[in-house]
Amino acid sequence: MPGTIVVGGQWGDEAKGKICSYLAMRDNPTVSVRAGLGPGAGHTVIHEGRTLRMRQLPSAVINPKTRLLLGAGVLVRPEVLLREIQELGVGDRVGIDFRASIIEPEHVEAESRDQNLTERVRSTGSGHGPALAARAMRSGLRAEDIPELAPYLTDVAAEANEALDRDQHVLVEGTNGYGLSVLFGSYPYTVGKDSTASTAAADAGLGPLAIDEVVLAFRTYPIRVGAGPLPTEIPQARAEKLGIVEYGTVTGRRRRVGTFDLDKARESIRVNRPSRIALTFLDYIDPSCRGLREDTLPEAAAAFVARIEEGLGRPVDLIGTGPDTTDIIDCTGGPTLHGRATAPAARTVVDGPR
Repeated sequence: MPGTIVVGGQWGDEAKGKICSYLAMRDNPTVSVRAGLGPGAGHTVIHEGRTLRMRQLPSAVINPKTRLLLGAGVLVRPEVLLREIQELGVGDRVGIDFRASIIEPEHVEAESRDQNLTERVRSTGSGHGPALAARAMRSGLRAEDIPELAPYLTDVAAEANEALDRDQHVLVEGTNGYGLSVLFGSYPYTVGKDSTASTAAADAGLGPLAIDEVVLAFRTYPIRVGAGPLPTEIPQARAEKLGIVEYGTVTGRRRRVGTFDLDKARESIRVNRPSRIALTFLDYIDPSCRGLREDTLPEAAAAFVARIEEGLGRPVDLIGTGPDTTDIIDCTGGPTLHGRATAPAARTVVDGPR
């Protein structure tokens, strides 16, 4: 069974949580590992009438058979994580790598005092930067130092690799997006670490050859919270006319909106090397396709997907058409080459509003 990584190709909020929750139900992974920074970014899952917002746990939480792990590369804020575990009632399925770094109260306070982060970069104020700095200086706490986390401590790298050795499916959920990577993104307006597929694998303790599938998620209209470049940004008034008014899960800030940037998307593909492309929020292009689960699209939506496929030179494999986990058009069937469809699938086009 494959090791699968899901990461974002823009500036975050690409609906990675939705894609991961869909794959968790479709592929029934034995293990799901959250990678990336930590509680500064929230993943939202809407499933069976419930809205779940996770800042620490993997979105595979909706599959009761899946083990939920936090990799060694994740930053843990104990009070946030313990509250999530209690609210979701999943304590018997959670494992935290004993090596994971802890965001301490003084880290949050230090970030709030740093004017470069709070005023220029517009950080979420979650304490990530100081916690990463403490880790680099070998002075920070690890999960094994927090008594309240003791019941959940494990070796995530060992668990994930053993699952793969037993031919079981492992799903790794990245956090943030390519444009926010401290290495490849719009520095200094980034998060504190890299957010590409290779780093997600490392966070989980998986080597490159353990990964069979990389799913790179894009939004039809990319968004950004806080400062930093958004080359295709549109005025808020136009976004409102399009019905795109969103607020950050963690910060509550209104999200800035842009049109799809093919150049940036191609750059993200070059670095992440995905085997699959996911395109979400297609209902922003044409509301009449909202909730569709079959590959029959209204004309405007079909034309948009075709333009993206032509611009990227590869097919779109998963199409998000609404907020629910199951609001997905799954085009991954058919001939594949190294896990990737060899050509864009032909889509049925139906008449719809222009």
